[in-house]
Amino acid sequence: MINVRYPAERKEAILKKMAPPMSMTIPELAEQEGITATTLYNWRKQARARGQVLPSRSTKPDHWTSQEKFQIVLETAPMNEAELSAYCREHGLYPEQVEAWRDACMNANEGAAAQAKQHRQARKAEQKRLRKLERELHRKDKALAETAALLALSKKAEAIWGTTNDEDD
Repeated sequence: MINVRYPAERKEAILKKMAPPMSMTIPELAEQEGITATTLYNWRKQARARGQVLPSRSTKPDHWTSQEKFQIVLETAPMNEAELSAYCREHGLYPEQVEAWRDACMNANEGAAAQAKQHRQARKAEQKRLRKLERELHRKDKALAETAALLALSKKAEAIWGTTNDEDD
């Protein structure tokens, strides 16, 4: 296996082809550039670790992963309208898409809050049910102990005085 070093400029140019708006797939780039797909996958992984947005599965931005969309939202957050428009043109996006992703990020925890409230209510109901069952168990334990004591007393009384059937004979 030959270890080939590529100039940083070439590497960046190829990574740019992976990014929107070109969004070329790795197999396409491997064939076009004569670089192994494994090398390109490693470059993409390293670029993503640095925070670059390099979509993998689809050239359509609506099919990007949540992390890729979130990265775009983070990159565009401090931008004004003109800067956002320029960014979107450069990356093959629509400002409406970025706005929708921003809204989704902003509202991501609303469902979690409702779910947490529902979980708390369910937990409270379970605790109430558990206390009720524990009271019932305690009551039944007392009744069982009382019955056991009465049975023991009746056996002692029988042993002392005999059964009532013995007197009738």
